[in-house]
Amino acid sequence: MRVLIVNTSENTGGAAVAANRIMEALNNNGVKAKMLVRDKVTDDLTVVEAGGGLLGKWNFLWERWCIFCHTGFSRKHLFDIDIANAGTDITKTREFKEADVIHLNWVNQGMLSLGGISKILASGKPVVWTMHDMWPATALCHLTFGCRKYATTGCSQCPLLPRNGVMGDLAKSVWKRKMRMVKRFNRVFFVTCSRWLAGEAGRSRLLEGRKVVSIPNPIDVRTFRPGGRDEARRLLGLPEGRRLVLFVAQRVSNVNKGMAYLVEACRRLADTQPGLAGNLGVVTLGGCGDELAGSFNVPVYPLGYLSDVRKIVAAYRAADLFVMPSLSENLPNTIMEAMACGVPCVGFNVGGIPEMIDHRKNGYVAAYKDAADLAEGMRWTLAEADYAALSREAVRKVANSYSQQGVALKYIEVYNQALAYKHYRL
Repeated sequence: MRVLIVNTSENTGGAAVAANRIMEALNNNGVKAKMLVRDKVTDDLTVVEAGGGLLGKWNFLWERWCIFCHTGFSRKHLFDIDIANAGTDITKTREFKEADVIHLNWVNQGMLSLGGISKILASGKPVVWTMHDMWPATALCHLTFGCRKYATTGCSQCPLLPRNGVMGDLAKSVWKRKMRMVKRFNRVFFVTCSRWLAGEAGRSRLLEGRKVVSIPNPIDVRTFRPGGRDEARRLLGLPEGRRLVLFVAQRVSNVNKGMAYLVEACRRLADTQPGLAGNLGVVTLGGCGDELAGSFNVPVYPLGYLSDVRKIVAAYRAADLFVMPSLSENLPNTIMEAMACGVPCVGFNVGGIPEMIDHRKNGYVAAYKDAADLAEGMRWTLAEADYAALSREAVRKVANSYSQQGVALKYIEVYNQALAYKHYRL
């Protein structure tokens, strides 16, 4: 079986990391998988570039310009929505023609247009679409933040567009285009990485009557595994005498990642647990970490954006605790990576996070947007819980739930269903 995995980027962002890991898992389990991307950055022969260069930049910029006009020339929500009005026709590529199954992932920001997706569906090839966020089930947005129009009346008058009506109702227009597409091609096999997202997607009027299954992302436990803490700290130049809390985001200053709640939690610990807070430090992994270092009342050690896997693993191994105070998440790779390295995790009760963190078993699930409970989770994990037991349970959870072989077999089952449906229709 030949599978073509389609994603905008080769390795930037959580969806790209997940798509790469799915490809690796499939290739290690008897499937010939390749990845087709717009933004290729390595010399990996299993990754092919399509629509890159000047064409890719033009598609990206044209879509952003159209959105910019509808936001009243504001950058506030410029990257929160996608309208898929420009993209690459991948049906002309050799890799597409050779593939038995087309596996779409995150295909936004000028990678595929709605017209391009329609061509893929019209080709007759079986299509599996892994949803890394809500965009395939809404008109424009990736994160709904409580808006339920996609499940009730259908998307219109989008709250992310302040100039609704001035230039026409963009959300309503895109919603109609998507609705026509899914009605015409009604057999796409949708997969989500978390049970939470499967439930949300199942409520969408766009996906009404479609089966949505949940398959988690895989991880290579040969790479992400427990290791020496002191050695990891020496490699990264981190202090060996402090309790270190790790925070990871592609862009640390992203409001959705909840850094403000971690700042407040550290302040509360300083007030209520001065002994613990006095020996605490925060390590940030991702862009813009330097900008927020001054917000904390504890030492901060920004590592910046790391691309070296060895150093990324070292960042997890160096930590005593991983904290994810995100306001919206699917099934974050970072929690999986931390747990695989034996690091207990603390996160808010949102999205797929409580599917990963088993409360008081391998970490702590804090009440949503509650900095006080986040601080309590940090205190409990570091000062009260059986830390060694938490670490063992974290490693066990990853081995049981996110192994490459287990995830690959679940995807192969979906591919076989898609192929069987194609032959049935023929």
